[in-house]
Amino acid sequence: MQIIVSDFMSLDGVVQAPGGREEDTDGGFAHGGWSMPYFDPDSMGSVIGEVMATTEALLFGRRTWQVMAAAWPERAGDPFADRMNEIPKYVASRTLTQDDLTWSGSTLLPADEAIGAVRELRARDGKGLQVMGSASLAAQLVEHDLVDEYRLMIEPILLGGGKRLFPDGGQARPLELVSTTTAATGVLVCTYRPASR
Repeated sequence: MQIIVSDFMSLDGVVQAPGGREEDTDGGFAHGGWSMPYFDPDSMGSVIGEVMATTEALLFGRRTWQVMAAAWPERAGDPFADRMNEIPKYVASRTLTQDDLTWSGSTLLPADEAIGAVRELRARDGKGLQVMGSASLAAQLVEHDLVDEYRLMIEPILLGGGKRLFPDGGQARPLELVSTTTAATGVLVCTYRPASR
């Protein structure tokens, strides 16, 4: 399976709380919901749909899973919501138990060996294993060179601080730009893959 990281990202690299004011206020982050004014359903919605069409399972960190689990089950009847509710979901968390995972199709990864479990998932036959949001988990996957593709929606806003996707440990990771689309709102929808070295 290929690991695909999908994120809304500010121009200065912040991925924290794009969808709602109270989504993630860690570190005093006060810009929750910053992405919403830039969402263009025509260009961005179609890209999100394309990625979901090749996604076999979703991979979440605890906080993103909780936000999604609170939102999607009540939207049943919409084709995208139905897909979100039926698709298998894997959750990396040190605090949740399997009994906490009430959203259909959710499975808890081993708390002390989440990266190893992701490696095992990645080694299976199949399509995409998509990571939505989940900044801390996604950064760990980048750090362990487990990401096969990045779908980044780079938005024309500077947030001045917040959680970022890419680790700052000093290691260079060359990428290849596969495609780019410009949304009517000024968002650059970019697909990157690790460059062959």
